[in-house]
Amino acid sequence: MRFAILLSLGGLALVSCSSPDPVRPSSATTAPSNAATTSSVSPSGSPFTGPPTPEASFGFNGVVSGFPTGKVFLSGGGAYDLDHTGFVKSSGGFSCLEDVRQGPLSISINPSDPGPCLAGQGVRWDTAALLPSTMFRCTGAVSEALKPAVTTSTRVVLQADFYRAGNGGNESFTAQMIVSATDIAPEIPGVQNLWVQGVGCGEAIVNFRGAH
Repeated sequence: MRFAILLSLGGLALVSCSSPDPVRPSSATTAPSNAATTSSVSPSGSPFTGPPTPEASFGFNGVVSGFPTGKVFLSGGGAYDLDHTGFVKSSGGFSCLEDVRQGPLSISINPSDPGPCLAGQGVRWDTAALLPSTMFRCTGAVSEALKPAVTTSTRVVLQADFYRAGNGGNESFTAQMIVSATDIAPEIPGVQNLWVQGVGCGEAIVNFRGAH
């Protein structure tokens, strides 16, 4: 009888040790603290804040010309940051409607795809950099004064890469662009709110959203 009682007590002790206390859970099931869930650290040891939140976005489509040769269609849009972080993500469609024989779109930077952008060529563009400002001309004429354009919540200045069919990820051309909600060259008849370096200006359907 004494042996049976000892076995019974040993079994109860074993059950007690192997079962978690329902009132006081073990540390393995304790919820993480607020500090563990609301902050993170980068590999360098500095706080990680994540990607910047875009402050402005835009969409557009239009045609530019004005220089001695060339006419180009562009469409697309994207988002960018106004706090000098340089964040931008934008892209769209691109096509040369007429041969471009001057400026950046006349000189390929792709050794596998040489030559200027000819009529019917062009597939897409994307952004190389967000620029704070640039100087531009709509016609390329020496008599036309250079004009400034500054990136704001209703105007964006970009360094863009342009691709032809078969380029894959290797662009053929790189040139500056301006997309604006307002006229960038009021001295020229009509509305000029789109510009491509070395091609000229034109009227585009443009929409901006963001801080004003």
